[in-house]
Amino acid sequence: MEAYFLDWANLLLRWLHVIVAIAWIGSSFYFVWLDNHLTPPVDTQLKDKGVAGELWAVHGGGFYNPQKYMGTPPTLPQDLHWFYWESYSTWLSGFGLFTVLYLLNAKTYLVDPNVMSLSSNQAIFLALGFLVSGWIVYDLLCRFFSKNDKLLSLLIVGAVIAAAWAACHVFSGRAAFLITGAMIATIMSANVFFWIIPGQRKIIASMKAGEPVDPVHGQRGKQRSVHNTYFTLPVLFAMMSNHYSMTYTHEANWLVLVMIMLAGVLIRQFFILRHKGKTQLVYPLIAILILACVAAWIMPKPTAPQVNDVTGDRFAQVQTIINARCIQCHATHPTLMDAPAKGLILDQPALIKSKAQLIYQQVVQTRIMPLGNLTQITEEERTVIAQWFEQNAGKDPEPGQRTNK
Repeated sequence: MEAYFLDWANLLLRWLHVIVAIAWIGSSFYFVWLDNHLTPPVDTQLKDKGVAGELWAVHGGGFYNPQKYMGTPPTLPQDLHWFYWESYSTWLSGFGLFTVLYLLNAKTYLVDPNVMSLSSNQAIFLALGFLVSGWIVYDLLCRFFSKNDKLLSLLIVGAVIAAAWAACHVFSGRAAFLITGAMIATIMSANVFFWIIPGQRKIIASMKAGEPVDPVHGQRGKQRSVHNTYFTLPVLFAMMSNHYSMTYTHEANWLVLVMIMLAGVLIRQFFILRHKGKTQLVYPLIAILILACVAAWIMPKPTAPQVNDVTGDRFAQVQTIINARCIQCHATHPTLMDAPAKGLILDQPALIKSKAQLIYQQVVQTRIMPLGNLTQITEEERTVIAQWFEQNAGKDPEPGQRTNK
């Protein structure tokens, strides 16, 4: 029953996380787009008011005319809309989901003994340490090199590469990808919490006090906001990578992660320049080339498995594989979890046959299971399951069902 309620917590937190992330990314992308489409005003009254750029747009049957001031407006408006709850809600819901799925099941989701032998507590401590240390390193780089954007960008890229390498040499592949993405997402939200919003509050406080506004607050906020927009697509890939085991199970998974994230940065760069009226196809073309090279590089090598008795008692072979590779998580009393994962039990022949299609999908088609391949299933064993389902099990009715022939 506990596993059932954890599944509901997982579902609701994931749903909330997606909703608020859409709101955050949407507003972030919109303001980057808006900044890059502003044009100097023609109206002298706008110029006199300090408007540096404006935009006319039509949407939903109405016309909009957003304006951006060079410094601060002459008077502080009564209704001033802030954009920060989207960021905080995304991070909090994401951390909640990370806690329910990974931290509460550290032995299963974080630890791969073939990568590093860790206790559950050690894995949890290191995972949280990645989130905190990632922000500390990034923030220090920004503090010391903020006046040299190119050097700062290179140092940030280097830090992300180092973090990806370290994570993939400490945690299971699936967890390493997600933790790297979570580390970057933590940087993004911390930028909003520690720099962007406080800077805006200081600007408003100066305006209310009738004091000159220090432009450094706007400059710092702008720099960190630009970093956030380049981080977005790499984070999105890291968050969804757990569905694609061919990426995180590769022996050089850290390099796979870095290359795909780089492709995301290049794609984002194309759209940023496109907003400024510059169409440079070289960026998406390089990104496509990188993705194609990664796909070709990690493609599973064809094997010619030696399968005994391919026409005889194949189910006995499948049951042996299930017992060796799956029931650690999917048994009445699993050894790797406190309760059967997803409530799925495969320790009886009838239960295996009733879930034949699901087993085929998860083990053969998507290759998501076994989770992170902790139980070291082989290609030959996947082939046995595929042959069993495609030739026999896929045609068998589930227990209690009848077929009309």
